[in-house]
Amino acid sequence: MNNVEKTPLDIGAIRQLFLAARSQNHWLDKPVGDEQLRDLYEVVKWGPTSMNCSPMRLVFVRSPEARERLLPAISPGNHEKVRSAPVVAIVGYDMCFFEKLPQLFPHRPDAGKIFQDNENLAQTTSFRNGSLQGGYLILAARALGLDCGPLSGFDHELVNQRFFNDAAIRVNFLCCLGYGDPDALFPRSPRLDFNAACEIQ
Repeated sequence: MNNVEKTPLDIGAIRQLFLAARSQNHWLDKPVGDEQLRDLYEVVKWGPTSMNCSPMRLVFVRSPEARERLLPAISPGNHEKVRSAPVVAIVGYDMCFFEKLPQLFPHRPDAGKIFQDNENLAQTTSFRNGSLQGGYLILAARALGLDCGPLSGFDHELVNQRFFNDAAIRVNFLCCLGYGDPDALFPRSPRLDFNAACEIQ
């Protein structure tokens, strides 16, 4: 597989991932099944992270009971989005990710020691790489035909208390998943052009 010559994706794939993709706020009444969520993770897990540390932890909120636990933590402006989305992914990161490095980074089984006694390094590494994996989650969901609506308006501590039994796991952001209602989209916001955001040195 690594020896296969890579070619650019066709424009249809690029449009689905980026050019025509939109963050969704309104959702069609169409369910997302267990197998779709498993397939999603099976794609996401292959995205690169430093030392293959893979700190992202996910809780897929779909049942009415789980949603009722989540809604009190959501800011008023996001309440309806979370209530109506088929699935809400709680995207967390594990600050004790290094405990799994003997499994994930087997050619250096002692790699976790550099994080074990350095909380700042562990926190920075887990947050950075967990955020990377959260981005992969959005792209993978779009690649598999789902729409996404990432959110940051919520009570972090309440989400941590209600959904992560492990105190080392912290929520990063939420991402609604499902099938967006195209009729409810507002005009797309602009982006910075190359010269405003980039330089070549």
